[in-house]
Amino acid sequence: MTAPVFVVEHFVQQTEPGTGGRYVLDGPEGRHAVSVKRLQPGEDVILTDGAGHWADCVVLGTEGKDRLIVQLDSVNEAPRAQPRITVVQALPKGDRGELAVETMTEVGVDAVVPWQAARCITQWRGDRGLKALAKWRATAREAGKQSRRLRFPEVADAATTKQVAALLAKADFAAVLHSDFERGSAPLATAELPDEGEIVLVVGPEGGVAKDELALFEEAGARAYVLGPTVLRTSTAGTAATALLLGRTGRWS
Repeated sequence: MTAPVFVVEHFVQQTEPGTGGRYVLDGPEGRHAVSVKRLQPGEDVILTDGAGHWADCVVLGTEGKDRLIVQLDSVNEAPRAQPRITVVQALPKGDRGELAVETMTEVGVDAVVPWQAARCITQWRGDRGLKALAKWRATAREAGKQSRRLRFPEVADAATTKQVAALLAKADFAAVLHSDFERGSAPLATAELPDEGEIVLVVGPEGGVAKDELALFEEAGARAYVLGPTVLRTSTAGTAATALLLGRTGRWS
């Protein structure tokens, strides 16, 4: 297993004489490393800002209950994976939104856009919406750490249907997971995908994508696709589709 990952807000290069690359991880992350993980001198850890910058470090010791002392020799930057995959996720009920974000993060999605679709039962308004968005972002951060990622997915502000259409119009490949008896939907497994650029995938709510929404998305250049003969819940469809796309684009190889 790879070394555990801890998040730093920014890397501070120690330049004073005699520091020798000594770096202190403190705060909540330091407490988790010292008091929960109980890391010992000589163990490897990875520090990252979640935006691609990272350092491979060795534990030197601890101070108190929340300060981990490591040897940090250099900071690296992980390349951005191509093509980039964004999932527009309609708001599910209850905690299924966090479940969707968690599993998509573990799989490798690059960005998540919450979408207030017409048939969403859940409504993000006022303080409730801000708290829900904060939970999605915290979930992405924690799942990014757990899955040893160096770039955590971006969780955007909640988007309207028109904003989603604008996002689809700029994509190099735009897809809507949708199937009904009146229109044919192509298999996502056989779609022609770009080698680089932006892939945007829309996952509708449990009640499905409304006809006027689908028409607007198709006008923006998106096409309806299906994953297979069965119907997945909105909280799992994005994860399954992302895994399929990662395999087909070579990002999983």
